[in-house]
This record gives sequence, C-alpha cells and structure tokens, in this order.
Amino acid sequence: MLQKDPSATNPRFAELERKNQEARLGGGQARIDAQHKKGKLTARERLHLLLDEGSFVEIGKFVTHRTKDFGLDKEYYLGDGVVTGYGTIEGRMVYVFAQDFTVFGGALSETHAEKICRIMDLALKNGAPVIGLNDSGGARIQEGVISLAGYADIFYRNTLASGVVPQISAIMGPCAGGAVYSPAITDFIMMVENTSYMFVTGPNVVRTVTHETVTAEELGGAGTHSSKSGVTHFSCANEVECILSLKKLLSYIPQNCEEDAPGLPYQAGGSEMRPALNTLIPENPNQPYDMREVIEGVVDEETFFEVHRNFAENIVVGFARIGGRSIGVVGNQPAVLAGVLDINASTKAARFVRFCDSFNIPLLVFEDVPGFLPGTDQEWNGIITNGAKLLYAFCEATVPRVTVITRKAYGGAYDVMNSKHIGADMNYAWPTAEIAVMGAKGAAEIIFKREIAEAADPEARLQEKVEEYTRKFANPYRAAQRGYIDEVIRPEETRHKLLRAFAMLENKVAVLPKKKHGNIPL
Repeated sequence: MLQKDPSATNPRFAELERKNQEARLGGGQARIDAQHKKGKLTARERLHLLLDEGSFVEIGKFVTHRTKDFGLDKEYYLGDGVVTGYGTIEGRMVYVFAQDFTVFGGALSETHAEKICRIMDLALKNGAPVIGLNDSGGARIQEGVISLAGYADIFYRNTLASGVVPQISAIMGPCAGGAVYSPAITDFIMMVENTSYMFVTGPNVVRTVTHETVTAEELGGAGTHSSKSGVTHFSCANEVECILSLKKLLSYIPQNCEEDAPGLPYQAGGSEMRPALNTLIPENPNQPYDMREVIEGVVDEETFFEVHRNFAENIVVGFARIGGRSIGVVGNQPAVLAGVLDINASTKAARFVRFCDSFNIPLLVFEDVPGFLPGTDQEWNGIITNGAKLLYAFCEATVPRVTVITRKAYGGAYDVMNSKHIGADMNYAWPTAEIAVMGAKGAAEIIFKREIAEAADPEARLQEKVEEYTRKFANPYRAAQRGYIDEVIRPEETRHKLLRAFAMLENKVAVLPKKKHGNIPL
C-alpha cells in the first residue's frame, strides 16, 4: 500500500507551492499571452533556453517592492519584475538576470535593482560571467529618485566588474533612458531585430525637441545600432538566434581575468599548409579581396565568429581558434574603403583589442592598410584621438600578439596595426607585402617633384620614378633587414607558422609599469 505524503495536506507547504506558482506566472497569464503575441519569450523561457537543463537556481523569487505611493500598495508581484540567479552553460557557471516585461513593463524599482546587484556581487566574488537579458520600460516612475539610485548602483558594479568578469547584455525588448548605460558598460551587446530597441530619448521627445519624426526602430533598433552607431555587436533575427549566439560567444572567453579561455582538443589532420592562400592576393595592388578568406584559410575550420560585422566594415574583428586555442582576430578589410583606418574602424578594433587583453585572449592581426582616411569629416570629428585609441590598445596589450602583413602597410597605420615597435611578439610578411611611408606614386611625386616637372615627358618620368620607388621600398625586405619583420613567408605557410608561434608564446609574461590606470585618449 502506497504511503501518503504527509506534506501534501500541510497548509504551510501548500502556501509555499502557491507562492512558487504565483512567482512563475509573473504578471499573470494574460500578460504572458500578450508577450507571446509580440513574438517575445518570457523571462523564464529565455533563461530556460540559455542555461543547461535543470541548472538554474533562482535567488530572490519572493522579493516585492516597498512603494506605497500612486496605488502601488495594492499591486504586488513576487519577484518584482526580474528573475535572478545562477546556473551553467555547457557546464560553466554564470550569473544571470532576466527582466520580466509582464510585471510593470519590466520597470526597475529599488528592489528590482537590489536583486540585480546581488547576483553581480556574487559574480565578482566567485569569478564568473554576468549575463543580463534586458526587457524593461525603464525606471519605475512611481518610485522617483529611488529607482534612479537603483540604476546607479548597477552602473557602479558594472564598472567594478569590467575587466574582471565578462559581462554580456542581450536586449530583448525596450531599453531606454538611463537603462541603456548598464549595457553600454558591459563587454558585448546583442539585440533582436524588430522587437528590441535602445535610446536615451524616445521618438516622442525627439519630435518635441528637434522636430524630427522617427520610429523607435529607426531611432534605436537592432539594424540602426549594428550598422550606424556600433552600439550593438550582434543583430539577431529572433530571440532563439540571439541566445544561441550568446552561448557561442561565451565559448571563446574565460570565466574571469585570472583564467584562460576554454580550449578544445586539437589533432592535426595532416598538412597544415594552405596552398589556396598563395593565389589570394591580386596582381594589381589596388584590386580588393576579402580578408575573411585569409582569416578562414588560416584558423581552425569553421571557428571564426565575427563581432560587429555590420559596423565599420573596413576592419574585421572576431574570435577564432588556432590549434584549439581561442584567439582574437583583427584584420583590415581591403574589400571596403580599401581597408583604410577611419574613426569607426579605430574605435571598433580598439574596444575589441582591450577586451581580449583583459581576458587573456591572444591577438592575431592581419594587415593590409593604405593609411588613415583623409578628409575634413575625419579630421573635424577627431581621427587623431580616435586613431590613437587603437594605437593605445595595442601598446598596452600584454597577451601574445602576432601580425601578418599580407599587402599594404603604409605610414602611421603600419605602426598602429600591431607593429614590432609597439610590442608585437612575432611579425610575419608575405612576399606581396609593401611596407613604406606611403604608396609609390605619392612618394615619387614628393621626392622627385622638381625632376618630374623639368622632364621633357613628365608622365614618363613619373612612371619611371614610381617603378624605382616600388623596387626599393614597396616590399617586405627592407623591414626584414632591420628586424622589424621576423620572417617573410609564403602565404601557404601562414597557418603552420602561427600554430608554432602561439604555442611558443603560451607562457608569455609581460608587466606594465606600476600605475593606477592609464589615460586612454577617449
């Protein structure tokens, strides 16, 4: 005969179960249905997709707000609009919070903020990533300055955690006003197309103040921020894709600044030579090619995971693996604006380089850069200080750093792109490399200006001097003679050389001068 569970009739246990069910429903079934009609998942559904099955442990499930004003004393929801706790992703510990739009539109209150701060404090103490799933209408207006204080408490912890544990923000609904600054401080932002947006001031305020008419999507949607502002690193078609991309991103980065990124077992499947790379660079030095083909031809197969794909497309950044090891890749993109460095490309790459250095991820740089983009727009908007950000980021990076010059390396851009002079560990060049102060034609016009002007046939004399300059300087051998290039290699050898270089640099230790912190040219 089956024994009846005595707890089944215990009213205290029954109350606990009722409260658990109430908390799981958030703002109620009607609001959950409304969330689904918008094509959005609930906070708990998102966490279920993100975390390993059965691994989530919730913290603060029964927390409620403390406000009495504006009728809120008659409206309480367990959890107060945010689900917080910890769990695992592929067996690795993470701390998570997911804002619940079904409760007060996910608006942040004092207790809502306290719950987020609690898991951030735990993440810092235990050295594990923080993942925020944002879906909030902003500050809870009924609480006034108290809710603003809650935001500031979160911002402060974001800053303390920066460079200590990875922080990833997924924007899965509205994120407006002060709410945008917490994601902005985190390492990576992901957005969902058509259902998420970020802005400091919404379309109505914009229309009132500037008389511009703009939709929320145009002002701060995923497309806008992934291509125009660069605020978001990943634009995803739907929430499932967003969560899968988040999990993939996490696989390339470590738990904290004291650890290395997780490696994968690697066994060479034969030759590491890649003959296809030998014919990738066009004969015409002004003809474009896709740097992604170089990257994908060198790294472990199907491991390149691009970051900021739609922003500043004249430079390519992302994660990959070489011999199973996680690395960060930065490459000029000659297929867009000839691969020049401009304001957006410089800040995009600088941010990525600093992240990799913060979390012990080695850097691989592919260089084909004709210089910095000229023009009044660039100069007036600060190409000097913005270009210096990338220079500063490489100079302060202490992780293993390897550069491969595939073609052009001109002027100050040669220095900036992880040259030997700013601390790169190994620098290789292909025979197609052109390492010079500037392009041959521009150099010839300056050096031989009088001689060309006085010639019977100035065009012929110019062409003669261009060829002379090309022979002398538009090659990798002068730099190699000086030791600025460690080795000139055939393109097909690149992967083999990189495997050995990164293995050699595995135990690199570099110590910067003691300081509180540097003053990067912001």
